Amino acid sequence: MANLEGKTAIVTGSSRGIGRAIAVRLARDGARVVVCARTSSDLADVVREIQSASGAAAAAALDLRDPATPSRLVDFAVSTFGRLDIVVNNAGATRRGLFVQLRDEDWEDSFALKFFGAVRVTRSAWPHLQKSKGSVVFISGAGGRTPGAEFAAGGAVNAGLLSITKALAETGIRDGVQVNSVNPGAVRTDRLKTRLAATMQEKGIDLAAAERQFVEASGVTKIGEPQEIAALVSFVVGPEGRFLHGSLIDMDGGATKTI
Repeated sequence: MANLEGKTAIVTGSSRGIGRAIAVRLARDGARVVVCARTSSDLADVVREIQSASGAAAAAALDLRDPATPSRLVDFAVSTFGRLDIVVNNAGATRRGLFVQLRDEDWEDSFALKFFGAVRVTRSAWPHLQKSKGSVVFISGAGGRTPGAEFAAGGAVNAGLLSITKALAETGIRDGVQVNSVNPGAVRTDRLKTRLAATMQEKGIDLAAAERQFVEASGVTKIGEPQEIAALVSFVVGPEGRFLHGSLIDMDGGATKTI
């Protein structure tokens, strides 16, 4: 368990799935957490979960697609908790589909939140992270290294995050800010549950069988859990993970086959 006592963290896209698990874990490990997503009622549930375990949390219901909101999020975190030490850029889903079927709107939407939202939050947070010698983590994805035919947009967005991780890491050496990316593979989120449900209906099988087929077809060890990604992030931003810098960390059950 990382010691994050006295630290303040922003976790975007933290109303559910991987982001929620990260927020809960950072709070469990001692951080004061600002959770951010678009739906205030979902964020309120996360805050209650953290506070019920004696953690500290505050919610900011914002749409980070709006260029003006990332700076508001950072200002809210600093005014609420007095400092900023950790930014976890998790918000954003990308559009699946074959390249020839993707419209301009699909590409624009894919980049709007996951890429540009992360860029703007990090840019706004950077002066505060310089002061605290803090950390940035981008939650990218395995598709950034190994995009598939139906993941042209997602692969491009994730690859962009990996590239900016390397660029910012060089700046971070100068400014004392740690920068890394985590690339989850198939994790048990709502999106994956929907895909599994479709397989169950199409083939007339139960959930266990659908999961076995998915794992076998994907060539991985298993389906990941949000809490596993959260534990890794907590380690990365904690004192024992400080030697990680500019790292592109695959946590995907072996999905990434390339060097």
